[in-house]
This record gives sequence, structure tokens and C-alpha cells, in this order.
Amino acid sequence: MRPRIQLLSPELIARILREAFELLMSPGVRVGSAAVELLRSARVEVEVEVGVAVGGASNDRVARIPERLVRQCLASVPRDFYLYNRQGEKTVHYGGDDVHFDPGSCCVQMLDPETLEARPSETRDLVRIVQVTETLPQFAAQSTAVVCSDALLSNDACNGKHAPSAIGDLYRLFVVLQHSDKPVVTGSFSAAGLQGMIDLLAADSGSPDKLRQQPRAVFDVCPSPPLNWSEFGSHNLIDLARAGVPAEIVSMPLAGGTAPVTLAGSVTQHAAETLAGITLHQLAGPGSPIVWGGAPAIFDMRTGGAPMGAVETAMLNMACAEVGKHLGLPTHGYLVATDSKLVDAQAGAESARSAMLGALAGINMISGAGMLESLACFSVEKLVIDAESIASAYRLAQGIEVRSDVLSDKARGRKVPRETLATAMFAQIGLSGEFLKLKETRALFRQEQHLPSPVIDRSARGSEPASDVFTRARTRVDELVSKYRKPSLSEDVLRRFQAIVDREADRAAVEGTEPPNNVGAAEATK
Repeated sequence: MRPRIQLLSPELIARILREAFELLMSPGVRVGSAAVELLRSARVEVEVEVGVAVGGASNDRVARIPERLVRQCLASVPRDFYLYNRQGEKTVHYGGDDVHFDPGSCCVQMLDPETLEARPSETRDLVRIVQVTETLPQFAAQSTAVVCSDALLSNDACNGKHAPSAIGDLYRLFVVLQHSDKPVVTGSFSAAGLQGMIDLLAADSGSPDKLRQQPRAVFDVCPSPPLNWSEFGSHNLIDLARAGVPAEIVSMPLAGGTAPVTLAGSVTQHAAETLAGITLHQLAGPGSPIVWGGAPAIFDMRTGGAPMGAVETAMLNMACAEVGKHLGLPTHGYLVATDSKLVDAQAGAESARSAMLGALAGINMISGAGMLESLACFSVEKLVIDAESIASAYRLAQGIEVRSDVLSDKARGRKVPRETLATAMFAQIGLSGEFLKLKETRALFRQEQHLPSPVIDRSARGSEPASDVFTRARTRVDELVSKYRKPSLSEDVLRRFQAIVDREADRAAVEGTEPPNNVGAAEATK
């Protein structure tokens, strides 16, 4: 039996969905202009409010989406799909209760292991994260984990202000694809930048059709709470649907801040935002793969922050996934993160707890490993510690199975009338207690026990020099980087990559993709 945790009763899930459908009609959902024609062609009422500004940008279109249309769009969503690695092998299964993990995404700072201070993340940090993730089996997918500050450019189009490069999202994917064969969880920073990222993936796959058939990546797309599918978000959903590239809706209600303070209320808002996104997506591309995902959290009334390590945040992720599972959809959540600023006991407790809970909830893709400080900072040392917690979570999710203890009886040619749990082993050794001598012990212990890496200290006192887990993690990172081997890409693929990057740089009116001191992702690991 596979152990499961469920927080919502069937009756509560039904009530959540009922109220979510009501919210889609009143007060309705804000949508970008790209969605208006789609919705009106489906006979959805879209009103234009006068003098409304949301988040500093005008978004005055309010759609009232009927339950009938939402359910029609839900019916066309694939119940499962796969992400493929570069070799064309199925690697990540979105669907059912299969569980996978990937590192957290989009951190802007990196914890320096020498000074223990946070500093702006750079290309070399992303490369190191990718190298470590590539060698750890606990991570089925890569992520575009950090924003590369050394790709910041002074953009004349921004009136001389120092602004992030308009192709920073493309640049991160460009780095990851050069250094990894695994699937990628990524996302675009703008509506205009998405096509370049899709083109990179198509160049890697061989063609847009091959990318559609064997997708290498899934794109996170976020509504703005509450109930706002912005111009940017609407565009990305529609473009991904038409390209046949998987989308992962990441709704982010903040309980008490940008969502109802009750957990059930926030789950309801999450459902409404996600149902609206699925409707836009499926109207644009019926049958295109999409994930019921999210990064919900509570709002800390003392600090004004979003504590990603809080148990209530984990509960929100689990509950939101339960609603998605009830609808038969692939799921995603944001866990394995901490609010601590250091890789300390708090970080370990919060991250391990949510890894366990996410695995027991059967969430298909769990993002967040390696992240500190409420998702603001990344630590590659934490990433390898989190990998140990994830391995334990996988073991827990397997549950306790019946494994045959009759190997010796079969070897002796005896007829075995029934499978036993322990009696056949006791029949061999009696009361001697010499289980280490049994063939069953040697044959089965690796299936029964997770054997952690040296990051986890189980040695007897005095047998090894004493060290803390962060020190051991630093050693482990160095070992993994030394074992890493960069993928061998053809010159043709690399030329296509560069041509796309150059084209997008020209489109964004910047000179190249990197400042003078950064000679490129390909050079960063030489």
C-alpha cells in the first residue's frame, strides 16, 4: 500500500470547486487583451472597466466565465504527459501519483559558502547548480534556477536606467541547455521573449514538431492574485498552447494578503485562477498539455513576508494539488524551501518536512529545492542536503512492501506453500540472531533501506573527524562537480542556439547577450 496524506474531504473539494466557479462569474477574472477575442468567440462576456490600473499597468478587462465553458475546456486537457530528456527518453511523468523534484527557480541571490553572505547570482552559479543537479538522481529535471546578474545590461530603451536584460529568461535557458540532458522547468519573463525560448528548445529537439511530440521543457505561467490573468500571463498561456509546449500554471494566492486568510478560502481562489487559465489555454490549443500547479503561501502578519517554510504553506500546496487530482489533472507545487537565511537546522527542518508532505500528497512535480530566504536566495550546498531529504521522502512514499523471504527455500528446491514475512528466515537460523549471514539479507537490504551519501553522518563518534552538515555538503558539491561531464552538442545545434540568441538580442535592442567579462556559458566551465 502506498501511503497517502489527504487534507480535504470529497465534500470540501466539491464546495471549493462550486465557489471557484461562482467567483469566475462574480466578480469575474481580469484578462489581457490577447484573451478577449478567444473568450468572446466562446460567447463569454468581457466588460471594460473605466480608469482601472492593476499593479501599475492597465488591465481593465473583466471576463465572466461560465462553468459550462470551463468544464468543456477541462475535458480537453490531457490527463497525463511526459517530459523527455535530450536522448528522447521519457523522464518525467506528469499524472497520477508519480512524484518528481526539480530545483527552485528564479532566485536573484546566491549564498556564498565562504562568507555565508548573499550576493547577486551569476552565470557561474547557474552552471554549478546545473552540474550538481545533473549528477543527482533525486532530481528528474533541471530548472532555470537563478537570474544571472552578470547578464544585466544598461538598456537605452529603458531611458538609461540599469535594467535586467530583456533576454535574461532566454539566457538562462541557453545556459541550461548547453550543460544538461535532463528536462527543464523554466519560464519566460515577458510575452515577447517566449518565442525565442521555444525556438531554442525546438533547435535542441530538431524541429518544432519533434518538440511538440517529445517536449523537453515545461513553462511556468503565473496569474497575478487575486483573479488577474495579466497581458503577459494571458499571452504566454495562449502562445504555449498553440505551440503544443507544456504549460504549468503557478497560481500564488497569499493567504491573508492577496487571498482570503483561511486556507480553504485561498485554495478556492487558487482553483478559480487556475480554472480560468486552463480555459484560456484550451480555447487557444485544445488538447495541449497543462499542469494544475501553484506556489501558494500564507502571509506572515508579523513580518509581512511569505513564509515558504511554514507548515500552512505546505498544507496549501497539498490541498491545491488535491483539487487538481480530483479533476484528474497533472499537478505541481512549491515545497522543499525555507525562510532561513543560512543552511542551518531551521532550513533542514522546514525543507525536509515539506519534501515528505509533498511526496505523500503525490504531487507530480515539486519545485523549490536549494532555496533559502523565502525563495530569494539559492544555495548549492542546500541543494545536496535537500537531495538527501528527497531520497528519504521517496523511500517513505514507497511504503512497506511484502518482499519474499523464501529465497533459501527455493534454492534448496523445496516447495514453498506460501509467501512469509519472517518465518522462513527464522527456520534457517532459529534463535541465533545471525541474520547477516542470510542470502535474503544481502539480496534485499538495498531495496528496504535508503543508503544516504556522506552528507548524512551516521558514523560512530571518533571513527571520522567531526564536521557539520554544511561542511560535508561543500565537500559533496565539489565531488559531484568533479564527476560531471558536459553534454556533447553538435556544432550545428550550437550555431542554431547562437543565431537565436543573437536574433533575440537584436530584437531587444541590446548588443550581444553578455558583458565583456562574461565570455559565455560555454566558456564558463572550461
